[in-house]
Amino acid sequence: MKILFIHQNFPGQFRHLAPALVRQGHEVMALVPRTDLASDWEGVRLAGYRIPGVNRADTHPWLVDLETKTLRGEGLFLRALELRREGYTPDLVLAHPGWGESLFVRDVWPAARLAIYCEFFYQAEGGDVGFDPEFPQDDARAACRLRLKNANHLLHMEAAHAGLAPTRWQASTFPAHFRQKIEVVHDGIDTMRVAPDASVSLTLNERLRLTRDDDIITFVNRNLEPYRGYHIFMRALPAILAARPSARVFIVGGNDVSYGARAPEGSSWRQIFLDEVKEKLDLSRVHFLGRIPYDSFVRLLQISTVHVYLTYPFVLSWSLMEAMSAGCAIVASATQPVEEVLVDGENGYLFPFFDSQALAARVLELLADREQGQRLGMSARALMRQSYDLRSVCLPRQLAWVQSLV
Repeated sequence: MKILFIHQNFPGQFRHLAPALVRQGHEVMALVPRTDLASDWEGVRLAGYRIPGVNRADTHPWLVDLETKTLRGEGLFLRALELRREGYTPDLVLAHPGWGESLFVRDVWPAARLAIYCEFFYQAEGGDVGFDPEFPQDDARAACRLRLKNANHLLHMEAAHAGLAPTRWQASTFPAHFRQKIEVVHDGIDTMRVAPDASVSLTLNERLRLTRDDDIITFVNRNLEPYRGYHIFMRALPAILAARPSARVFIVGGNDVSYGARAPEGSSWRQIFLDEVKEKLDLSRVHFLGRIPYDSFVRLLQISTVHVYLTYPFVLSWSLMEAMSAGCAIVASATQPVEEVLVDGENGYLFPFFDSQALAARVLELLADREQGQRLGMSARALMRQSYDLRSVCLPRQLAWVQSLV
């Protein structure tokens, strides 16, 4: 087959699927919004396109998001027309629709099968919007903007033949009329690469060597922000560090924003919530690592005594499942995405998202009971091996799904 991938940050969620299709003998291409490209990646032919610029002061504020997605769709549409004139016609298009690039792909190749990655469908109630009372949606017009934000997904659903979602809960956020077209298969966790290692050690500041015998608390996000519970985590630290004088906290994440609103001008969410509690903390034991290489991230999970994860009702992070694969003892928020993979007392501990005291108590419980932490961690890893392993479970199911589309 000729298979075309569309993702604004290719390979993204298709990192393993695209090369696997190449290995099966398919002709695989990816369209990406860049012009400074190598000729290919892992056997995937790369073709770049430009996004048209615009600066319309009269655009209705509710339409700014949709206009941005339309512009990205226009850029890909024009490049796709060039490819069609050159004789290229895909049998199957696999697209992440979140940024709008694939809006008009069926208008270029109407006979192609289109399958979309169903990451999240926004909801005015029951999801991330309005979940956190600390950041209320005071503007009644927010629901109107959200409805238009979903217009991109609805237009894709009208054109798509099928969908792929990484978790059951994420699939459940999509409208019922399209849900029956969604196959639930996770992107997959490399459980061989992310595995427990009892001999692992970590050297801090070129002088302090840490091992699994030390009390290490880890917290990982792409960016440190309320959507992933950074504010709740920071408020739990004074009690944790006071009770465990030798414990150290390692925090991974950038200072930008991945989801939700930005921090007030001139500050960052990291600094705001650090300032809130810093007078109660021994900051020499709180280590902000920023963004780190993947191998360092894996080693950090391997050395972790307790890994903490929180999220609004939103997209489930790969980092949680990688922590499970590493055999971490996990304390996580009892929110719907998390509850799909963690059961309280069986393969982790859960606590109410907003209860920082409960978070502190559960972390301290695991710091004091290493055997319980090991039991929970091994149970978490067993689930990843059995149901989410990249090579034995997820990738074969993804490949079978692709074959079923044509």
